[in-house]
Amino acid sequence: MPRENVQMFWDEKESDEVCERVAFGLSEESYAVIDHFLDETAVRSVRAHIDALLGRGDFKQAGIGSAHQFQVNQNIRKDWIHWLDPKDEKSLATLMVFVQRLRKLMDHINQTCFLGLKDVEMHYAVYPQGAFYKRHLDQFKGNDHRRLTFLCYMNDHWQTNDGGLLRLYLKEADNRERPFDILPAGGRLVCFRSDDLEHEVLACHRQRYSLTGWMLDQLNELTFIK
Repeated sequence: MPRENVQMFWDEKESDEVCERVAFGLSEESYAVIDHFLDETAVRSVRAHIDALLGRGDFKQAGIGSAHQFQVNQNIRKDWIHWLDPKDEKSLATLMVFVQRLRKLMDHINQTCFLGLKDVEMHYAVYPQGAFYKRHLDQFKGNDHRRLTFLCYMNDHWQTNDGGLLRLYLKEADNRERPFDILPAGGRLVCFRSDDLEHEVLACHRQRYSLTGWMLDQLNELTFIK
């Protein structure tokens, strides 16, 4: 990827630089991409956890809207999700590395971008073959507490012809927009402004795995970030 805010590795000794690249990308272009946020071992572990939950029937079909406006509409999205509970010891153990790195990233963003991030909510998302999610914005009407969206992909050897690309609609200086596609490569983290960037998931040609979540400016009753 040619964009300057794409980081091609994650090394603990250079984590400060990674955090700065994310903050720069968010402030300058409203998004950032980091490869190898999780290594292959961590990705395999999370994907195995997702498969176990799928095998137990612990996923439900995703919908749109919140509270009384919630509805399932397969013309808009066809993914399946499992909301993560911080009291679930298996989830805590599986996601320990991810949560530690996310906490450091949130702290740095708060220090540099002044977004007042306090908490996160997140779920596993599985897109079966043929599934998609049409263009949308991640903030609900009447609820603007989602400030940043983050996705970390748990796929193995994903190729362009596998589909399932994340398409961001970037705003250009001349008020035009430009679609920018991101491959859901395993271990890759994508972060973008929930209130600013419309996006979609293109149709998948094989099963697609991700951890999807939002950084919030309010506290949840239950939290991974302590």
